[in-house]
Order: sequence, then structure tokens, then C-alpha cells
Amino acid sequence: MKRAPSRFRRLDGALADLPVEEPMLLTELDGFLTGLLVCPEAIPSDEWMSVIWGAETDGVPPFDDPLDVQWFADAVAARRHEIARDLGRGRLRPILDIDERSGEVLWAYWIDGVAAAMALRPDAWQALAADGRAAAPLERLQLLIAVAREESDLDSVQINAIEDAAVEEMTNAVQLLYAAGTRDGDVAKIAPGPVTRAKVGRNDPCPCGSGKKQKHCCS
Repeated sequence: MKRAPSRFRRLDGALADLPVEEPMLLTELDGFLTGLLVCPEAIPSDEWMSVIWGAETDGVPPFDDPLDVQWFADAVAARRHEIARDLGRGRLRPILDIDERSGEVLWAYWIDGVAAAMALRPDAWQALAADGRAAAPLERLQLLIAVAREESDLDSVQINAIEDAAVEEMTNAVQLLYAAGTRDGDVAKIAPGPVTRAKVGRNDPCPCGSGKKQKHCCS
């Protein structure tokens, strides 16, 4: 499997090293940034960056060196720009982890990131449900969030069917929501192609073969 670009691995490592109780994974950050871009209401960057830093930091970047703060902010901004570009082209490509043992795509982490962005403006998202163009994809997205969080009322057969098609469903739903908010109903052709990467544990040996732990090497 193609290895993730070094900039993604470095950003993932920086997220893991944040001094917060539950730092975002890279795939969660990717979903979070995507959710921000399709949100019906603009959210100030200092507000959503505080979510990434973690509530424990009181909105203060948890880095000792100002250069590290700038690098992290620039890395997040660069990925956000890439997602916006892909949405504009109708080709959203989410970053998704893969379970190396089973080959299962761990889509639930990405959708959790989207849900975190939606939680910042719940009233705006609720109002969006009244938009005829957005109602159906929003309902699909909310169902996927419920399934990912094991909060749906569906039976196991229905849940399995949803999980099997989850990547395509969530990608299409987000792309349609973006189109509904920006194109006066002119929905672009959707050609999803998620970027997947093998999951490497924070304390696992780095895939580069250095013998060091992943979080202290190519991250």
C-alpha cells in the first residue's frame, strides 16, 4: 500500500503529541476540516482551532516554540485548502485509516470529525434541513454519524449494509451538501476517491525501519 506523504505523517504525529486527553487522529482532523467547509455558517478560525488544541488548553496553542505554533497552523490550513479545492472540483478525497489486520476502512473516525464540526453550529445545521437540496444528504450524514456512534435504532443487517457503503455514502453526502450551499442547485458530478493509509500505532515500530517508535520518528 502506498505510504502516506511525510507531511501527513508529521501532522498526525504532532496531533498525537498534543498535551490533551484525547487528541484528534489525522483522519478525525480531516473530517473536522471538511465539516467546517460545508457548514452553513462561517466559523472563526480561533474558535475551531481551539477544538483541535483541546479544551484543556483554554484556547492557547500548546507549544513552547512559536515556530511550532506557526508550523502547525500552516499545516492545518494547507490541508483545509486542499479539501476546499477537492470539494470545488467535486472530488472529495477523505483521509481514512485502514485496519492492517482485517483491511477494514475505519471510516467512523472521519465521520466523528465531521460531527465535531457540526456540533459547533447545531442551529445552522438544523435550519439547513429545510433546504430541499440539502435535506436528503444531511439526513444520510446524520444516519452515518448515528451508526458510527452506535446510536441508531437499526437492526444489525441494516447497520452492516450501511457500513459496507459508508465511505461512498459519506463522501457523496458531504459533496452534495457543499454543492447545495455554493452552486444554486447545480450539483457537480461526484467521483469520490478516498486517500487511505495504513494505521500505525503511536508506540509501534516506525515503518521506515529505524527501530524507533513511530511517534518519535517519521511523524
